[in-house]
Amino acid sequence: MEAIVLAGGFGTRLQSVVADVPKPMAMVHNKPFLEHILLYLKDNGITRVILSVGYKYEIIEDYFKNSFAGIELDYAVEEEPLGTGGAILNALSSARQDNVFIINGDTFFNVDLKSLLSKHLSYPSDLTLSLKPMQNFDRYGCVEVDENHKVSSFKEKELVVQGNINGGIYILNKKMFQSLGLPKVFSFEEFMQKNMNDINIYADIIDHYFIDIGIPEDYKKAQNELEKYL
Repeated sequence: MEAIVLAGGFGTRLQSVVADVPKPMAMVHNKPFLEHILLYLKDNGITRVILSVGYKYEIIEDYFKNSFAGIELDYAVEEEPLGTGGAILNALSSARQDNVFIINGDTFFNVDLKSLLSKHLSYPSDLTLSLKPMQNFDRYGCVEVDENHKVSSFKEKELVVQGNINGGIYILNKKMFQSLGLPKVFSFEEFMQKNMNDINIYADIIDHYFIDIGIPEDYKKAQNELEKYL
C-alpha cells in the first residue's frame, strides 16, 4: 500500500512553541511528529510514502533520507505553495497505485488502514474519508453522511454539539482525480465541497484516538497523550 503524507505546512500557529522547522518536524516524545506518523503507516502495511514537502523541506529530507523503517520514501517538492489540493495533485504524479492513501502530516488518527481500504473498495467510491465523532467543537467543519455512508454535506466551522469531523485520512482514486483538469493551486477541502454531487465521496466513521498538533494547546496535549496510542 502507498500513501502521500502532506508535510509542507508552515506551522504559523505553532511558531510560539516550535520555530524554524516544518510543522511535521515538531518534536513529540523526543521524535519528530512525522516519525510517529511513518511508524504508524509501517504498522498498517504501508510500504511506500510520497512526502509532499515545501517549507524548509531539506530538514525533512536530511532526517529521513530515501527510506525509513523499511518504508521507501519519495519527495514531491512544492516550489511554491499549491494548497492542499495542488499538493496532492503534484504528489500523485509519483504514485504507482490506483488507490492512494492521503495523510495529513500534522494529525494522528488511529485508523486501521487495511479496514478503511476494504470499505473504500466495497463502496462505489472515488474518494473515501475517515470521520471522527466529536462533541462541542467549533474548530472543525462537520461532515454528514447518509444511510449508505455516502457524504451528503460539508458544513462550515461553527459550534456543533455533536457531529463528525474530517479526520485527515483519505483514500483517493488516482485516475479519477487526475482526469478532472484541476488547477495547479487549489484547496482539497473546497474541491470536496464543490464536487460532492459530481464524484462519489464516501466515509467511514471511526471513533478512535485523534490529535491535531496545529495549535499550541493541542501540541502540548500530544506530549502528554500520544505515547499511549503508538
